[in-house]
Amino acid sequence: MKEHVEIRKGAYADSVTLLQVSRAVQATAGVEAAQVAMGTGLNLEVLTGMGFTVPDATSANDMVVALRLSDDADLDAVLATVDAALVPTRPDHGASEVAPPRTTASALRRTPAGTLALVSVPGASAVVEAVDAVEAGHDVMIFSDNVPVAQEVALKRYAAEHGRLVMGPDCGTAVVDGVGLGFANTVRPGGVGIVAASGTGCQQLLALLHHAGAELDGVGVRWALGVGGRDLSADVRGLATREALRRLDEDADVDLVVVVSKPPAPEVAAELTSYAETLGTPVELGLLGRGQRDLTAVADGVLDRLGHRAPEWPVHGADPSAAPTGPLLRGLFVGGTLCDESMIMAADALGPVRSNIPLSEDLALSPDENGDLLADTHTFVDFGDDALTQGRAHPMIDPTLRLEQLGRAAADERTGVLLLDVVLGHGAEPDPAALLAPAIRAARADRPIPVVVSLVGTDLDPQGLDRQRDALVAAGAEVHLSNAGATRRALDLIGPSEPASEGSTR
Repeated sequence: MKEHVEIRKGAYADSVTLLQVSRAVQATAGVEAAQVAMGTGLNLEVLTGMGFTVPDATSANDMVVALRLSDDADLDAVLATVDAALVPTRPDHGASEVAPPRTTASALRRTPAGTLALVSVPGASAVVEAVDAVEAGHDVMIFSDNVPVAQEVALKRYAAEHGRLVMGPDCGTAVVDGVGLGFANTVRPGGVGIVAASGTGCQQLLALLHHAGAELDGVGVRWALGVGGRDLSADVRGLATREALRRLDEDADVDLVVVVSKPPAPEVAAELTSYAETLGTPVELGLLGRGQRDLTAVADGVLDRLGHRAPEWPVHGADPSAAPTGPLLRGLFVGGTLCDESMIMAADALGPVRSNIPLSEDLALSPDENGDLLADTHTFVDFGDDALTQGRAHPMIDPTLRLEQLGRAAADERTGVLLLDVVLGHGAEPDPAALLAPAIRAARADRPIPVVVSLVGTDLDPQGLDRQRDALVAAGAEVHLSNAGATRRALDLIGPSEPASEGSTR
């Protein structure tokens, strides 16, 4: 076996392109492992964890090509595959009398006012493009993450002055008049409107309401306005949430509005509650936090207010004989809100849990010198957190980092139960089970670790809900539509925590 690592100074491609390049090269004959990535700190940690030695002088402005080849592989041919995969493909539009716009501002000048502008550029540049859109009279959806919070506040204040809606930053999911954007699931339309300071929290509600709506008249969603995960923080104070609520309240076709959020700042939650009471349209608040309802209970409440009884949420692959193989619960999530929800439930049942998005700073979890995100207590990791996506595609697109940590968690004899989420929808990985199911099977090869999965999606999603579910069940997972239901099952399996001894982190 031979290895090749080269640094391409000043070369650049976005993280999704490099993911596709890596996969294309990985499929080449004689290639044992391939990673083509920008030299960000996180990517260098991943490369080191894969056993590659990367020069110390590598910077985030450099492209790293790391290859592990069989002894008989042709290095030149593999590098030619890398180069070919990096060449951008451009559609042949034929002759045109109008040159395409070169800047956002020039494109907006050609676009009717009121059209939604979608911004997906590196976070440091996102607000500049968004301001151009607002100035031109457009609402904005900012898919970009890693946007400084001070810039978010300034942008949303500016938008409020101009009567425009800013969805984001880090807005991965929206449904606009029945059209899904970003990671949105495909759902039947209806009289429910959602305002979401949470991408995967919104998707959980979309999936649950769509499932219920198969048997219930009028249950569906035409509007799901994402506002960014920080909108209900003490800094941003619900600027976009108020504008989204105002718009849905004015829509005669909206019968009920649901607000879903990661744990908000308490004072902002109180302000939002007061504001919601002034609206003519009923508002159901689904604000996660200790002592608050989980998202499935929120969906139950929505159905109740619409005059319906909630169904039994589906579970597949349940094994009554399943038993924990160790004392610790490991949660590995691509959805931040789903991680928050499960972590809150686990903390109530098990006591303090460690996380990279901790419920309190003293429980913060960071990768160790080997890149492990494990600890000697229960752990919950959000692989979509900004710190883990710098220079990488979101884990709903690129599952590499989670799959690596899944293998490490399975190899840890302390791991008793694995709790995962899989989130379907437009823009997400086209076949997540194709990689996750073999990883689950490998995790259970030496000992039957219970693996509980919340599969968030609908039967209309391009990945195929039934196909994904069946593949995961065949690999040994128990699959739930409800993330809260999956979490309760994992907690039942792991059992109550023993009282912590003095000085223990448990």
